[in-house]
Amino acid sequence: MNLKIYNYLTRKKEPFKPIKKGSVGFYACGPTVYDYAHIGNLRTYVFEDVLKRVLEVSGFKVKEIMNITDIEDKIIAGAKKAGKNIDDFSKPYKKAFFEDLNKLNIKKSWKYPEATKHIPEMVKMAEKLLQKKIAYQAKDGIYFNISKFKSYGQLANPKPSDRKDFVIWKYAKKGEPFWKSPFGPGRPGWHLECSAMSMRYLGASFDIHAGGVDLLFPHHENEIAQSEGATGKRFVKYFVEGEHLLVDGNKMSKSLGNVFTLRDLACRGFNPIAFRYLALSANYRSRLNFTWESLEAAQVALDRLYEFIFSLHQNSSFSSRLTLPRNSGGSDASQKIKSFGLNFQKAIFDDLNTTKALAVIWQLIKDYNKSASRRTQKYAPKEVLSALYGFDEILGLGFKNLKAKSPSEIALKLLKERERARKTRDFKKADRIRERIRRLGWQVNDTPTGSNLNPVTSHD
Repeated sequence: MNLKIYNYLTRKKEPFKPIKKGSVGFYACGPTVYDYAHIGNLRTYVFEDVLKRVLEVSGFKVKEIMNITDIEDKIIAGAKKAGKNIDDFSKPYKKAFFEDLNKLNIKKSWKYPEATKHIPEMVKMAEKLLQKKIAYQAKDGIYFNISKFKSYGQLANPKPSDRKDFVIWKYAKKGEPFWKSPFGPGRPGWHLECSAMSMRYLGASFDIHAGGVDLLFPHHENEIAQSEGATGKRFVKYFVEGEHLLVDGNKMSKSLGNVFTLRDLACRGFNPIAFRYLALSANYRSRLNFTWESLEAAQVALDRLYEFIFSLHQNSSFSSRLTLPRNSGGSDASQKIKSFGLNFQKAIFDDLNTTKALAVIWQLIKDYNKSASRRTQKYAPKEVLSALYGFDEILGLGFKNLKAKSPSEIALKLLKERERARKTRDFKKADRIRERIRRLGWQVNDTPTGSNLNPVTSHD
């Protein structure tokens, strides 16, 4: 089955055909490490992860790189305020970024190039643009002359008033970090960083550039101009962008107090994967409205999925390589499972429609439970597990990891977390964790000497 993906260069869905057969060059815009990544950033990283997983399941060798912007105005300002150099200031945010990726089951990229370690490539690119007279020197730096690039605006079609020359090298200012160059000490512009690093590892032309829609202009537009201006070759074949995440219907803003990180979610007792589930519940090209109620619903859905998988494990000695189910011969139940697999693939290969893909999973569970309640069960638990594990190769909800932990082990871990919340008098978090434990089949009993668990009985 061939993947169709929405290409912002053409504003339509297109069959995905890589430049080089069998391999994919994939550049994803990563974090600017002046603060913790917020949940809007994380939603973008989740969609990029799903895209990478789909490509890998399709048999492509994916070379994905995600940059780390570690030199930028906000980093310089933050470091100055903290009385640190930029490396010491950004180091904890880099560490937190990788922790967040791990908690969200986001697969590792091939490389994570840092801007400050690729200054020579940036200087070389700026030199080339100057030599071609597409860039010029001004009082405060080197600028790209958009009038010299006839197809400027091809990606975002900006208004005439927004079409301005942009800086590619900023001359050094007193008290700011700088690097030497043939045209004077300074530092690279943000747009130049991404062009130089992407082409360093993926070549002058590559397949996919991904990020958020807020980067379409000016960032991605300017990347195209300076990259194609320098090489004379097409920069990227497919621009794939994720939509905004709103909070209670509003854009995230520090002034509104609605900028949340994964740590904020964990402090309220939520599993980080519940946020991943929430992100998957909407198409990546649709705006997603985050509320605490929607996250709670995602947590409930995730717990129900885990509970169903635990029940299948109890009735199966399943052990198999995880693959998407294929159409082949077999029993009626096997054929039905394979039809669910086909529907899942149709959804996910149609521009990463995770909303429909999740609906297929719930339909499979409903059909299985309906069959069991009528005592006409023909499904083999191991076949259902195989299907779910195959689906999760793309969704990344952690089904595979559940084999190693029983509901009781997870409940005990949550009980300890609840005790910590009670000690700090965070009773809302404690109540939320109690409900998660209950959905795993356990009842919390609080006693003067501590808390313990008992299995939930039918009358509880």
